[in-house]
Amino acid sequence: MTKEHLAERLAALEAAPGVYLMKDAQGNVIYVGKAASLRARVRSYFGSRSGMDAKTRELVEHIADFEVIRTDTETEALILENELIKRYRPRYNILLRDDKTYPFIRITNEPYPRVIATRRLVQDGSRYFGPYPSAGAVHRTLELLKRLFPYRACDIEITGNASRPCLYYHIGRCAGPCIGAVSQQEYQQIIEHVICFLEGKGDDLLPALRAQMEEAAERLDFEQAARLRDEIRAIEHVLQHQKIVTGRNESFDVLAVAQGAGGDACVQVSTVRNGKLLGSESYMMAGARVDDTPSAILTSFVTQFYQQAVQIPPEIVLQYPVDDEAMIAAWLTERRGSTVKLTVPKRGLRRELVEMTQKSAQQNLEQHRVRWLNDEQRTTMALSELADALGLDRLPRRIECFDVSNLHGTNAVASMVVFEQAKPKKSDYRRFQIKSVEGPNDFAMLQEAIRRRYRRALTEEQTESWRSLPDLIIVDGGKGQLNAACEVLRELGLDLPIAALAKEHEELFLPDRPDPILLPRDSQALYLVQRIRDEAHRFAITFHRKRRAKSTIASVLDEIPGIGPRRRRALLREFGSVEGIRQASVEEIANVPGMTRALAEQVKAELGG
Repeated sequence: MTKEHLAERLAALEAAPGVYLMKDAQGNVIYVGKAASLRARVRSYFGSRSGMDAKTRELVEHIADFEVIRTDTETEALILENELIKRYRPRYNILLRDDKTYPFIRITNEPYPRVIATRRLVQDGSRYFGPYPSAGAVHRTLELLKRLFPYRACDIEITGNASRPCLYYHIGRCAGPCIGAVSQQEYQQIIEHVICFLEGKGDDLLPALRAQMEEAAERLDFEQAARLRDEIRAIEHVLQHQKIVTGRNESFDVLAVAQGAGGDACVQVSTVRNGKLLGSESYMMAGARVDDTPSAILTSFVTQFYQQAVQIPPEIVLQYPVDDEAMIAAWLTERRGSTVKLTVPKRGLRRELVEMTQKSAQQNLEQHRVRWLNDEQRTTMALSELADALGLDRLPRRIECFDVSNLHGTNAVASMVVFEQAKPKKSDYRRFQIKSVEGPNDFAMLQEAIRRRYRRALTEEQTESWRSLPDLIIVDGGKGQLNAACEVLRELGLDLPIAALAKEHEELFLPDRPDPILLPRDSQALYLVQRIRDEAHRFAITFHRKRRAKSTIASVLDEIPGIGPRRRRALLREFGSVEGIRQASVEEIANVPGMTRALAEQVKAELGG
């Protein structure tokens, strides 16, 4: 597109509402926007870039062409913008992640309605509630409804003449319309209760249900009275757990946003109906960048979320003001059929709700960020968290961990495992048979292993794996083990970062620090040090068991006169174990090289079998 052609096209734009689509050199739609004046808005992209943010400058660099669609009103432009964003999912728009697949709860338009989950809105007279952020959120709600209200769970045609009811009827979870246990009118009343509950009017159900229960008891229909009594109790139990946040009968949504360092964003929606906080759900926003303002993110969320929402409250409480507030308020009012207010509270109860919702958004963003990180990002996060917690000058890219294993001081061994970039480096693992310690002295055993490992590191002729020094040493244990290890490092003249990990409370102890460090339970750093410690323990105990087994075998065979190390090895090579020798015949033992029949008979006599 030449400059002359661009100038002609810009001059032809009208000062009217509409939608514009920016395209790259391949013709892909990379951004969709709305405008009260197409002429002013589109021209702004091709003027001076001095006042543009980084994201807009990058967008402009990729614009090769544009298209405009004129609308009659600004509200129509907003609706069309949403439709085109969903269709093209442009790279530079902020998008509700996977918004096309958000699920709803549907109450079907049938003589005996069903309450089901769906991802499709069908204009057949059904009632819809949502959207919910995930299928899990829908199914949790359905499970609660099924406990509270005995609507049918099947999809069979209801005639009232079924030969027998299903299990749900027998356990009191279905009123039994299939066998005619309730009339269509009575069943419809159950569905009305479901709708009332989903609309946040659970309190309104109780007086009518109590009246129905008393009426059933008066006509001696004790089964119906008992069912209503259980329904009342279940609803009361749920309502007790719904937090009363205002003393008035008012309904609104509270929206707050959290942004991550990498530009990812999460919007949290808290739902208040009739003065009660019914719940709070999080929604991830795709395409958000570091330089996107919270207002821009909330604007994108409001227009996309409420475009598909089947219930719009009379008020939406916002953490930040949205762009084009008047246009969005008019659009929401049109969708609801009555006035919708957009408010940004500065103080009072609503401000407290905004702050509470924002904290939830931040927590959910962190959980989502960890869940969706790739291995490299997860590794960097774990090492960064660990470095921050321990006050290290650099990331602990190489970590060496020591553990000791023995049985009352016998067959004592120590292990050293190595993790590089948060992954095991098994080629650098080392095992130590404890040689200088008599009796059960774990501290001295640990010192021997550490002394042998780092003394060799200081010897020039050693291999690279021995010469490499760690960025962090971890010892399994508490302050005693830490002090013992530090004593050896001082003796060798080494100044290496070191910590001890105590298993009982997962406490990290540091030299010259009296109080332990407790890493957050959901931190990547804690997962990492636990993995390293457990690997060191596994490596040590496996080595210890092998040594103990060898020691046991050796002691049994060594006690037999005439069986020395060479014959013992030959027997074990042939039969695999002491038990294998015990099961062998005298002739088979005598045929082993170096054995005689007399020795074979002696072995059988000593071992039995």
